[in-house]
Amino acid sequence: MNNQRLSQYFIFFVSMKFPGRRKIKHYFPVNTHNRFNIESSVFDQANTYVCGIDQNLVDITARVDDSVLRDFGLDKGASQWLDNDQANRLYRFLKQHPLIEDQFAGGTIGNTLHNYSVLADDRSVQFGVMSKNIQVGDYAYRYLCNTSSKVDLTWLQPVDGPIGRCFALITEDGERTFGISPGFMNHLSPDFINEGIIAESSGLILCAYTLADPSLPIYHAMVKAAQLAKKHNVPVILTLGTRGLVNTIREPLTEFLRDYVTIAAMNEEEAEALTHEADPLKATEHMLQWVDMVLLTAGAEGLYLGGYTEKSLARKTENPIRSGSISDFNRFEFSRPLLRSHCEEPLKVFSHISPYLGGPKNIKNTNGAGDGALAALIHDMAANNYHRQVLPASTKHNKAWVTYSSFAQVCKYANRVSFEVLAQSSPRLSRTLPQREMSLEDSYWDQ
Repeated sequence: MNNQRLSQYFIFFVSMKFPGRRKIKHYFPVNTHNRFNIESSVFDQANTYVCGIDQNLVDITARVDDSVLRDFGLDKGASQWLDNDQANRLYRFLKQHPLIEDQFAGGTIGNTLHNYSVLADDRSVQFGVMSKNIQVGDYAYRYLCNTSSKVDLTWLQPVDGPIGRCFALITEDGERTFGISPGFMNHLSPDFINEGIIAESSGLILCAYTLADPSLPIYHAMVKAAQLAKKHNVPVILTLGTRGLVNTIREPLTEFLRDYVTIAAMNEEEAEALTHEADPLKATEHMLQWVDMVLLTAGAEGLYLGGYTEKSLARKTENPIRSGSISDFNRFEFSRPLLRSHCEEPLKVFSHISPYLGGPKNIKNTNGAGDGALAALIHDMAANNYHRQVLPASTKHNKAWVTYSSFAQVCKYANRVSFEVLAQSSPRLSRTLPQREMSLEDSYWDQ
């Protein structure tokens, strides 16, 4: 890839000028100094945080021999449920011997909130449960240690027992055996969903996992949260979980999407299970009958973004026009997204981007790349909300745009964050994106 193409490909790092509290001047979309003063004067009054509900769990990795699997009645290479007693005995054994390699905070919404707070250097609020009694070094302690200090955990519901635990037991032949213990992670009561927190947020993030069983308290907590978000016109973002889950709850999931969801995020397998469309672009289009915006990650193919804009305000792309299952699908990717209900003449818009730099040379972790991409999209939404509060008369807000940036620009940002997650061992970012890309020459930054 030559230097000219590199400059075009990475231009978003200097043009992704998000508003908000930032250490680097080029994050601010301003040409005059007075706007910095305006921004500083209203920062305390501007709410840009996002919130979400998660089934809080910890991923515990240990290396064991086959005798451990036999002793605890685990089928090698399979995924199986463990009750609290089994999980407690297994955890004590792994700690005593000591066989545990890692204990990482998990959960798709927890990952997304953490990554958002790292990217935005801003607050997010997490609803869920947490063990009332925590000991230094145990799984609940590790969960807290692996979560950004910017994630507000004060609204968690205390429970007298364990949060979720997912054991990944690796034997000498490299085979992975999974034991999953939900603990009390599904016991979140609707009473612990705070209306004020949701009403003032820039978005509510949910996962379809919590729709799986209407008999669980967390199901009712999720529905209450979605209803409150709808009441206060707060965008609802839903991730779909897994193909198997989608197949199991397809009908209620479709109904929930239609009734509450603004943005749906998924991979190509989950999209196919829901829409019966194998082509990611067609699946994205199909989803737009239910929601206003779709983020679809498609592995080595990259990621797709689809949504609506006002036809009269659509902006043509300066990138090469592309066709697939939809002809010239990216023609208006330089447009900004709108809710369909806010369009007088809605126009469907699509954008696609291939993996950043072709993907990492060594993929260390495939778990969480989609969560990283979604965190980037949510960051852009929150930045837009912040800027609207700070400078409501700005031409950036001549319509109630969903994001600060265009479809194409959001794709670039989401793609870059996804790459960063794939290149590390954890699904949770340990740092924000670099201020300067090492793959660009110094002359690029001097322009």
